[in-house]
Amino acid sequence: MDVGKIEPRFLEDLISSIPQDRRVIVGPQVGEDAAVVDFGANYLVIKTDPITFTSHNIGWYVVNINANDLACMGAVPRWFLLTLLLPCKATKELVGDIFDQVILACKRFGISLVGGHTEITHNLDRPLAIGQMIGEVPRDRLIRSSGARVGDVVVLTKGVAIEGTHVIYQEKKEELDKRLSPSMLKKIRNLIYKPGISVVEEALLASQRLEIHSMHDPTEGGLKSGLWELAHASRVGVRVEKEKILVLEETKQVCELYGLDPLGLLASGSLILTLDREEAQRLSRIYRERGIRHSIIGEITSPQEGMKIREKGQELEFAVDNKDEISKIL
Repeated sequence: MDVGKIEPRFLEDLISSIPQDRRVIVGPQVGEDAAVVDFGANYLVIKTDPITFTSHNIGWYVVNINANDLACMGAVPRWFLLTLLLPCKATKELVGDIFDQVILACKRFGISLVGGHTEITHNLDRPLAIGQMIGEVPRDRLIRSSGARVGDVVVLTKGVAIEGTHVIYQEKKEELDKRLSPSMLKKIRNLIYKPGISVVEEALLASQRLEIHSMHDPTEGGLKSGLWELAHASRVGVRVEKEKILVLEETKQVCELYGLDPLGLLASGSLILTLDREEAQRLSRIYRERGIRHSIIGEITSPQEGMKIREKGQELEFAVDNKDEISKIL
């Protein structure tokens, strides 16, 4: 099989017959960000996700991407477990640096690192980090990717593709240092911190203050896959306006150099929300007050309409193959 996510319909076949405890509110499902378990007054929200495309800054990445998925369901991230698999050539300095990144990221969000596992693993050529994040949400504030409704507007925060652009720089640093300006390189180096790969702030601001129908953070496969996953989970269609999609200037330049589609590139740091148009106006005011860049990029349509994108006055099929653009060069 190709590098990247397993084909979603094949994955659905694999998980369709898994039995569930009666307290499982959200079990394995394509398009949902995390599992949800009834735990009395609150729901526990649980997620596991690895870092596989890069070996740089993996401690920072692994905390943030797992925290993002919880926040997309309205949950506050609380507890984190880390599995760290290391190659034989790993040094104590490297391991210490990864732990420093994890601890710093946990401290930023008030998350407790409560356990995990570390080992030197045969036949690895780079470190692999797998995180498990646990959080909680009041029973009446749970948000699901599958909650999008026909007529909702689609809001995108920050722009694409923060994560993918930074990963490409880390893996192609020597090439890019020769081809981009010093000011552009400085911006790219800082992307995971500014505007950052975390969506926790904008997700919790929205879920705790407004009536949000669905949220999803596009990751592997970029904005295209993120929109497809949300639409598939909600059994709806989606129509977006290409000109309204926020694409970072840093991303445009890197994608032009390598012939990549920015809409299909690793997109952690962006948040997709769907909600009523009136609520979207309130959300926009809240985001402007906090300096969070955002745009209404489209609307939710009937499932019969499928996925469409408007570009230069034409409406086209929004082709999604669920493979990330970054796999073409890494």
